[in-house]
Amino acid sequence: MQEPVFYQLSITHAIVLLVGFYGLTFLLSLLIGKKRENVDSYMVSNNAVGFGLAAASMIATWIWAASFYASATSGFKYGLSGPIHYGFWGALMILFIYPFGRRFRALAPKAHTLAEVIHARHGSSSQLIMAVSNLIGSCISLMVNFTAAGALVAVLTPLTFIQGVLIAGVGVLSYTLWSGFRASVITDFVQLIAMIIAAVVIIPIIFVNAGGTDMLMANMSNLSAQQQDFFSSTAILEQGAPYFVAVLAYAIGNQTIAQRLFAVREDLIKPTFLTATIGYGAVVIGLGMLGMLALFVGLQPADGNMNNIIPQMASQYLPPIGIVLFFVLVIGSLSSTADSDLSALSAIMMTDIYGKNIAKGRVNPQRMLWWGRMTMVVATLAGVIFASLRLDILVMLVFVGALWGAIVFPVIISFYWGKITNRAFTTSVIAAVVLFTIARFEILPLTGIVAVFFEISASIGAGVVLGLMTFAFFNRHLAIAVGVLVAIGAMPYAIGALRDYPVLLSSLTAYGVSAVICTIMSWRSKENFDFDTLAQKVTSFQSTTSELKGKQSVSENPRDTSRNQTNADGSVTSASPTTPAPGASRA
Repeated sequence: MQEPVFYQLSITHAIVLLVGFYGLTFLLSLLIGKKRENVDSYMVSNNAVGFGLAAASMIATWIWAASFYASATSGFKYGLSGPIHYGFWGALMILFIYPFGRRFRALAPKAHTLAEVIHARHGSSSQLIMAVSNLIGSCISLMVNFTAAGALVAVLTPLTFIQGVLIAGVGVLSYTLWSGFRASVITDFVQLIAMIIAAVVIIPIIFVNAGGTDMLMANMSNLSAQQQDFFSSTAILEQGAPYFVAVLAYAIGNQTIAQRLFAVREDLIKPTFLTATIGYGAVVIGLGMLGMLALFVGLQPADGNMNNIIPQMASQYLPPIGIVLFFVLVIGSLSSTADSDLSALSAIMMTDIYGKNIAKGRVNPQRMLWWGRMTMVVATLAGVIFASLRLDILVMLVFVGALWGAIVFPVIISFYWGKITNRAFTTSVIAAVVLFTIARFEILPLTGIVAVFFEISASIGAGVVLGLMTFAFFNRHLAIAVGVLVAIGAMPYAIGALRDYPVLLSSLTAYGVSAVICTIMSWRSKENFDFDTLAQKVTSFQSTTSELKGKQSVSENPRDTSRNQTNADGSVTSASPTTPAPGASRA
């Protein structure tokens, strides 16, 4: 067994790097700051972000700290196919989600959050489910990134875990607080450039210093038969399939993705998502190769902790300057996702809590900004506290993943089928979460008729996932046919076998149960929702022109923000028939 030796930067070098990184990022955010901030710009940059910034921000946000550790762990555990089962499926989901994103954006071009559109489509209870799931998910993501920062600092510098968490929290908050989403997008671009440069340099150096192709050929015997098999069934059932299901839910349920969807120019959605697909896949699969190399060289993770694989590989096979680049690479990745989480949380609080439920049609821009900025401060404080407690992150991540899996079908179908009702939406999501919890934590023994019930539900869930993916690019008839055939075809293989894989079983159950209940409850509904009304219900909160000039303006275009009326007290009341006029929504 090799003795793990971690190379550590000196405390002076560590502080210079951290202060320099966050200091430069802060100065960059000052360049785009505005004396009088616009609330729509603060949340979604007035829906006008260009291709380069949008694609870079999408990639940087999708690559978070967990991508490093989980991708390397996958390569270490499952061998040749491991990195593919992490990076490829994550990239593929970006590709499959963009057709639905274009639909959301076309129906509500001025939206700020997906929950806001759900409110206009269904009402407050459905919006509450979306908003709460987004809030919980973003808080956990923030905590995970702060935890990763503390762990990295503790391993590679003389600073402590708590000091690392505090520095990351203060650093991210400092450059995100003033300009919100706009700062997040700009800094994402710079951070992604740094990450790509670092990855392009680091991975080849480690490969060469570890022995290159000669080492791979000589150490192939270190891999088991399953690890040498590129089509390993173990890798597919334990890593590929559960992750494949989870990231589809992540793409729909995470506000950081929705926020970028509503921020990019509408005609640039397709190239942005296609570029993000390629960029994310290349970087994350490359990082997963480090875990596979660790397997080849016979590395043993320090203290049995898989999160130590990458730091150990960096310590053993990189020169000091390479360690510095690696440090910047990880700090950049976790900071880009953490600032996106802060921006997402502030947008949810500004739009779905203050705008919809507190202001009730009388939005004061300054007060709205105060809500957004205070949300960032409180969220950072909570993230630092929970990160310092080192809670069981995996349990919470699994729960949030299930919640998002339960909402995928109701959310997507709500924007295509006018018969979906608010009651069907909420009932199906709640039932799916309850049954997921029973299966995932094995509250009931997964044996006999109980196991068969969940395996049938999971088979239907597999059909729902493949059906939705088909529906992304083809018509609904083909999607339904694919879904039904997959569900029926999966049952003979799932019954009696899937009970041994509770993570996959429970995740697919969430999809299957929500789809069945939502469909049955809506089938005989007399509702026929007019989707054209969404654009009138979901409008901007503040006209840029009226904000700058401080006076009213009225546009002939019903979707234009200038229909909003500035009141004497500085609040803004929408002139649209339903948003944010009291009682105008379907709630």
